[in-house]
Formats: sequence, C-alpha cells, structure tokens
Amino acid sequence: MPYALSTPNGVGNWFHKTYIEAEQNVNDFHPTVLPWDKHPERDQAWFEKETRNMSYRQIAQELECNFNASGETVIHSEDLERLVQCIKDPTYRTGFDRNLWLWEQYSPEATYLMTADVARGDGHDFSVFHIIKLETMEIIGEYRGKPNLEEFAATLDSTGREFGNCLLVVENNSLGISILEKLRDREYPNLYHSVKGTHEYVDQLQAESIGNSVPGFTTSSKTRPLIVAKMEEFIRNKLITTYSSRLVDEFKTFIWNNNKAQAMRSYHDDLVMALAIACWVRDTALTINKKDLEYKKAMMNAMQLNTRKLQTTIPGMLGHRQGVWSDKAKKEMQDQKDFIWLIKG
Repeated sequence: MPYALSTPNGVGNWFHKTYIEAEQNVNDFHPTVLPWDKHPERDQAWFEKETRNMSYRQIAQELECNFNASGETVIHSEDLERLVQCIKDPTYRTGFDRNLWLWEQYSPEATYLMTADVARGDGHDFSVFHIIKLETMEIIGEYRGKPNLEEFAATLDSTGREFGNCLLVVENNSLGISILEKLRDREYPNLYHSVKGTHEYVDQLQAESIGNSVPGFTTSSKTRPLIVAKMEEFIRNKLITTYSSRLVDEFKTFIWNNNKAQAMRSYHDDLVMALAIACWVRDTALTINKKDLEYKKAMMNAMQLNTRKLQTTIPGMLGHRQGVWSDKAKKEMQDQKDFIWLIKG
C-alpha cells in the first residue's frame, strides 16, 4: 500500500491535493493527522518553549499540521477559517449555464454593485462577476463560467437590470473592452467610468462630456497591489460577508509570489480579483462620490434668502427720529430692491 508522510507546506501542492482527495475518498490514501499534542511527552510548557523563536508559519507547518497557515496565502489563515465557516449553498442556481449562484433575490430597498472580470480568451481562465449588497456588504450573487463574449455580455446586462440597474464595473483589460462595447450597444444605463491616468470615478452621464474618461476599471501594476490590499483589509476587519465555496477555494491558493499576489500555478484568481475591484470601488469611488454629493447638498442648504429692506437714513436726516421721510429719501426707498445674499458654507 502506498504511503506519504510530510508536514504541510501550504495549499495547492501535490501533498495538499492528495490529502484533500483522500478526505473525499477519491484516492487510495487514508488521511491521518498527528499534531504536536498527540505525543505523550509534550505539554503546553514544551510547546511554548519550542515555539519561542519560531514564526507563525513555522508553527503551523511543523507542529499544528495546518495547510492554510503554513503557506504564503495573502489572506491570513484565521480569516480563511472564518470564511470557510460562512460557506453555504446558494438558494438559486440559475443562468443559461446554471453557473449564476444567488443567495437572495433583488430587493428594491437595497443598493447593489456588480464587478466583473473577463477571461483572457485562451480557455484557461473564467469570466466572473459578483453582486454585492452595499448596505450589508454581502456577496449575494456570483457567476463563474466560460461563456463566449456575447453570452457573458447578455448575462451582465440582464443581471444588472434585474438588480435595479446597479453600477456595473467591468475590468477593461484584454477582452473586457469588447464586453464594454457590447454593453454600450445594449445601452446598459449605469457603467463605471474613470478618468484616464487618475482612476477618478465619474458617472456615465458625466463621462460623455469628458474627453479623457474611459469605461471600466483598469487593473495595472499600479492599481493591482492597491486593490488587493483593500480586499485583505475588508476581510481582516470583517467588513464583507461571503458565502461561496468557489471563492474560498481561490483564496486558499491566492499567495505571495516574489511580493506579488497571484494564484498558484494551475489555479485561478478570477473571483478574487473581481472582489478586490469591488472593495476598492466601494471604499474609494463610491465613498468619494457620496461625500461630494453631501458637500454640494450642504452648500445648497447654506444658501439663504434675505428680504429685509435697508433703512438708509442717518442721524440728522429729516425723519430719522420722527419717522418722517424727506421726498428724496422716499424716492430712494421706492427705487431700492430686495437683496439676495448667497452665503457659502
């Protein structure tokens, strides 16, 4: 009978894959876990002494038999464990290929955001999108499949309209441009635009009058580390709720490789990157836009109308004390108009 003995060294490698398949009774191996406290001569005092000069990753690998914590995953192992606990089956599996998972239906009282990542077209990646309810920051919908461009554009268009013509953010790299053109042809009413070079968000109506605006979100060497950091911040601070097993599987193999966050070889990060874009847009573009609207509203509320008439007489003038006006003063008062004062807050 074949056997393999090893400490964990992250996820996605041969040993991790074989162990997971053994748990699922896919292969002929029988999984056995032997953490440090199974040894009869080891107690808490031994553990504290042994781990005094060990890193968290070393402890997880050498003593705790923890696959997630022993690797260089972008998301911390404790956060991964919490995300695993949140996994639940979708309420609906719909779409032309049944790959659109929904955990709840559209509510007219809620506001939604959709972010999409388009496959490169080589057949290896997936086209994906998330539906996020902004009031609770829950991912209540997710698509992951390999449709052609026309099918994916149609799915984005119909889903976005179903969820209240929500803001639709499409990554504009590679084939994303083609998807954006098809969405324009379909006259989708709420596409994300930004100012080229600054990535400043502008709404679709305003973008039509700005020469340097571009549709979609640009993931580049400059923006990629920013959006990944924002996503990690959201997860670490429990600001977003996920239910998808597909997304968690990608998190488990989303690692640091030469200081770059990316999927391990032969694995995928399409859902992860679409979520990273969503977290960035939510915390920057939408927040800044909201503050701008509140500022403009405050300016309007600070405008006051003053209809008081000014008394222009001075001491010594006829009628100053007795209330009697000279003919000249009467004429000046008749000619005088009310003033409107604009007070900027």
